[in-house]
Amino acid sequence: MNAAIIELDLREFEPPQPLMKTLEAIATLPADATLKIHTRWRPALLYAELEKRGFTSQSDEQSDGSCITRIRHA
Repeated sequence: MNAAIIELDLREFEPPQPLMKTLEAIATLPADATLKIHTRWRPALLYAELEKRGFTSQSDEQSDGSCITRIRHA
């Protein structure tokens, strides 16, 4: 069975809402799931928070300057 991918499009939110909504989402993220967030920019402040909570992430900048970040349990 494939692991779930949960997607959040956070491009319309102003800071700190993308950070807060991401932290809320990972609080209930199943162990085998991936959270995929789409933000207007690279979520630099998020990385340390993810690491403290036991998550890994990979960010890919898009051609329009936005960023897609995939988050998983470490």
